[in-house]
Amino acid sequence: MKIITTTIGAYPKPSCTPIGDWFPDAEDQEAKGADKGLLQRWNINDYEENIAKAGENAEKDFLKAIQEVVDDQVKSGIDIPTDGEVRRENYIYYQCRRITGIDFHTVTHKSVRSGAFQADLPTITGPVSLSKPVLGHDYRTAQKFCSNPVKITIPGPMTITDSIADDYYNNDKKLGIDLGNALNSEILNLVEAGCKNIQVDEPVFARKPEKALEYGIENLERCFAGVPKNVTKMAHMCCGYPNALDSENYLKASPSAYFSIAEALDESDLDAISIEDAHRPNDLKLLEIFKKTSVILGLIDVAKSKLEEVDQITDRIQECLNHIDPHRLIAAPDCGLGLLNRQLAIDKMKNLCKAAHSI
Repeated sequence: MKIITTTIGAYPKPSCTPIGDWFPDAEDQEAKGADKGLLQRWNINDYEENIAKAGENAEKDFLKAIQEVVDDQVKSGIDIPTDGEVRRENYIYYQCRRITGIDFHTVTHKSVRSGAFQADLPTITGPVSLSKPVLGHDYRTAQKFCSNPVKITIPGPMTITDSIADDYYNNDKKLGIDLGNALNSEILNLVEAGCKNIQVDEPVFARKPEKALEYGIENLERCFAGVPKNVTKMAHMCCGYPNALDSENYLKASPSAYFSIAEALDESDLDAISIEDAHRPNDLKLLEIFKKTSVILGLIDVAKSKLEEVDQITDRIQECLNHIDPHRLIAAPDCGLGLLNRQLAIDKMKNLCKAAHSI
């Protein structure tokens, strides 16, 4: 029985993509401010300006880019690819633009990710609700480029809350409830479009495990309310992107965070949880806490240019199988591949798939 493989979300944007990327190109890292966090470096007005500039050619260029990204993953051996989040300026704000109550013209300076950096953020100025679903369309356009089941990702309530400013609710739990309901509308539309693999991204769970336990997991389940059993409900919780490729000593979540929330996640309605292991290996006893939930384990580092060898990945998978059933282990990168160049992303995915499919 081979170990199934997937990717997490972001992929290096092809040159034909009509919008800019919040990940810096390798040669532009110094110019764009590699000492700054990704949200801090990014201009929230760029998206609308780039879409307007692309005009009627935007959709054609997006489709060309998405096909390239999906092809790269499938040809590398990935069983469950994503759309690479190609249509998104970043994985959070693309969704926020479809939520009434979040104002991109009212900007607030705020500390985010538990003080990892500060940024100018869009602001909540009224009650939030979904204005128009978009991910069903994104799924359909990506799925037509392959026969493998395409996974679609969506930012979760706690992560959105930590990436915007709030000038209305002043209560993160209440805001999370309304965001969970808004995202549920988006997810149900995605289900209606035929998507069978849906992943809600909640990296802030690892930053704030006490809040995840207090209300975050409940609101994560709220996102999936009414989703049928034939849809795999996933949640991704990495420990934080660096500012640039090969950055050293950047602030990540506590190594104990996964242990703090593992039991509650296993008791939730989730089918699979995604955690990182390549950049900072876990004590694999963590896997034993998950009695029923599948674990999507990061086995390639998305923040390092060094290529993992097939034998290295194989050895780690074999270690994992001492702690979890093989049918509940899924091999993946730590997080999205957006910091890498295209060839390095392909090389890392190929080695991941060679290792996972040889078990």
